[in-house]
Amino acid sequence: MEIRIINQSSHATPQYETAASAGMDIRAHIAEPVVLKPLERTIIKTGLFIELPVGYEAQVRPRSGLAAKKGVTVLNAPGTIDADYRGEIGVILVNLSNEDFTVEDGERIAQLVIAKHERVEWVAATELSETNRGAGGFGSTGVQ
Repeated sequence: MEIRIINQSSHATPQYETAASAGMDIRAHIAEPVVLKPLERTIIKTGLFIELPVGYEAQVRPRSGLAAKKGVTVLNAPGTIDADYRGEIGVILVNLSNEDFTVEDGERIAQLVIAKHERVEWVAATELSETNRGAGGFGSTGVQ
């Protein structure tokens, strides 16, 4: 699948690191370092603009290493970039650790996954089909 991209950063265009990778790392495109204090959030720009085909979205997801090692994650994970959005991709980072975290220009801050999605038409109903699970949720299937 080909997707049009404008890369206004000085960093490489996102790419898959392995043949089986689902996501591509995206990097910070900032003029100077940004310090995130504990529990602070900010939008970090990437310098990337994309043109997705209708029926697809780009999902902005956390990088597991950044989350596990530094406690920094994507706040609205996954963030959705719609096919009709043409602005610069920004990543909402939040620092959930107890220490300041400095975002540097070029740092890998998130990953981008391109995903197909469906559109639905709601059909009004007065009842739904029954299942073994029923209305059980929030951990109900894991209870012995």
